Amino acid sequence: MTAKRYLFYIAHNYSFEILRPLQQAIWANGDEVKWLAIGQEVNLSYFQSNESVLNSIDDARSYNPDASFAPGNEIPNFIPGLKVQIFHGLEWKKKGHFVIRDFFDLYCTHGPATTSRFNTLAQKHGFFDVIETAWPKLDYLFTSPAMPIKDKLHAQEKKVILYAPTFSPTLTSAPALFDEIKRLSEQKSYHWLIKFHPKMATQWLERYKTLKKDNVQIIETSSINELLQTADIMVSDTSSVIGEFSLLNKVTVSLNNKEPGDYLVNIQTADQLEPAIERALNPSKKLKTAIKAYADDLHPYQDGQAAQRILSATENILTNGKQAKKSKPLNLFRNLKQRKKLKYWAI
Repeated sequence: MTAKRYLFYIAHNYSFEILRPLQQAIWANGDEVKWLAIGQEVNLSYFQSNESVLNSIDDARSYNPDASFAPGNEIPNFIPGLKVQIFHGLEWKKKGHFVIRDFFDLYCTHGPATTSRFNTLAQKHGFFDVIETAWPKLDYLFTSPAMPIKDKLHAQEKKVILYAPTFSPTLTSAPALFDEIKRLSEQKSYHWLIKFHPKMATQWLERYKTLKKDNVQIIETSSINELLQTADIMVSDTSSVIGEFSLLNKVTVSLNNKEPGDYLVNIQTADQLEPAIERALNPSKKLKTAIKAYADDLHPYQDGQAAQRILSATENILTNGKQAKKSKPLNLFRNLKQRKKLKYWAI
């Protein structure tokens, strides 16, 4: 049997942690995968020696994959293969999560919270399929080791707080919380792990780096699973990582979350952060129950098989075709924008 060819189309460093479990499933199946990094935001040094990386769009077209997977919102029509949307995060509250941009043939959703909405959209548009698969990034979440510092800090009776804000200028808590996090880092025995989204404005990354001392660490690797395992609680805003943290039955303090639920300790101002942290470190039974209910709706799978389900759903369409009856729109305007963005004009 001829091996299938798959392509990973990426534009950001967070894609590595999302797609590597899928890569392992593809390899285990005896098939092959190649990566195409577009734009300037992918750190090429993150590629591992056993990963195959294409140098150009022309190379991707010559490779002619059976299917192309994207954790982002866009993949142009001049990239060959069935187009599969995996999503870059669990946070469905952000603007654009349910926008159909006419790029994809298959949407791989994570749980009931998003599947029902995408099923409705599939019926409306009629040209794509929706399969609930769970999210491959989380295949390793429950087995990732905590950082080596965790036991040492707990022996010192220090609680570990992960600060992981979103990058969106309208939603990020980075400007509002800087002074309060600075004060708490100087006065309290917490240990802070600070992990910014790759698209965070440079000015805030540089400003938070001024806090660096024994009890503050700025984490700049692409991986976040070990940080989620290490932290006792998290401070955030409307970041997609809140969902991931909730799956571990841990509490998040959020600043002005876009749609706050009872699974969050949501605050409106920076001066509320300290008491909110104390509440998060000592959660009530009601709060714990709310977190579990939210997690079960968002991503009920803990079997580590999301990548295999995505691969199976893709193979089924390649073999049997889509259930959707309509043809995918030509999408001329958006694809023209992609050509302009990527400076690619070959026919």
